Amino acid sequence: MTLPGPARWALLLEYDGTPFVGWQRQRSELSVQAVLEAAAARLDGGRPVACTAAGRTDAGVHAAGQVAHLALEDPARRLTATRLRDALNFHMRPHPVAVLRAAPVPEGWHARFSAVGRRYRYRILNRAARPALDRDRVWHVKPPLDVAAMQAGADLLLGRHDFTSFRASACQAKSPLRTLDRLQLAAGGGLIEIHVEARSFLHHQVRNMVGTLKLVGEGRWPPERVGTALLARDRAAAGPTAPADGLSLMAVRYDPDPFSGPPA
Repeated sequence: MTLPGPARWALLLEYDGTPFVGWQRQRSELSVQAVLEAAAARLDGGRPVACTAAGRTDAGVHAAGQVAHLALEDPARRLTATRLRDALNFHMRPHPVAVLRAAPVPEGWHARFSAVGRRYRYRILNRAARPALDRDRVWHVKPPLDVAAMQAGADLLLGRHDFTSFRASACQAKSPLRTLDRLQLAAGGGLIEIHVEARSFLHHQVRNMVGTLKLVGEGRWPPERVGTALLARDRAAAGPTAPADGLSLMAVRYDPDPFSGPPA
């Protein structure tokens, strides 16, 4: 008798990145991937289960819309999406990771390579008082920032460019060319939110862009220097890397979207 093949599932996740070394599994430190894979193994007879994410978030980076995929062998494939979600959440307690949705996907579907877009948000708390409720979820910057000047600098980064100046030295991407579709700032109540969208990003690209824009907001750089840094194609020409705390992966886009239908 031939048993059915593994059931492939897409998972929509949220997590607080504060206690983790990032998404990717590490030998001796806690990662989001390790927590999810350990929970999945509990549902699959103890067999190791490999989970792949749309983006390998760094230590301290949060997610409201991370997507991962995994394959479970029979009989776990007979789980409904709702039961799979609830079972994974049960076994991931007490870690701050939750599956929001689960959806079956075709064998060739891939959380990373099937994605057609990613959206990040970076939050700066721009006030004198330190954060209490938003601790570990914002970059606390005390001096007032000029948001209009920051937006003028951000506009120079839109479109398709060589983003070497905003790329981490350890970045493993084959090409520094990326198309930035959105880099928009919104301010209110002492909070500055920076919304960033592209098909894909280089390692630390968002945090390096935010660190550079902070220099503009402080008046240390004129907005046009952002364009000069971009054209330099040299990491030393751009600003510092913003802290991980303020960054969240908000959404990953697919066409079609596996989560578009009603929950199973």
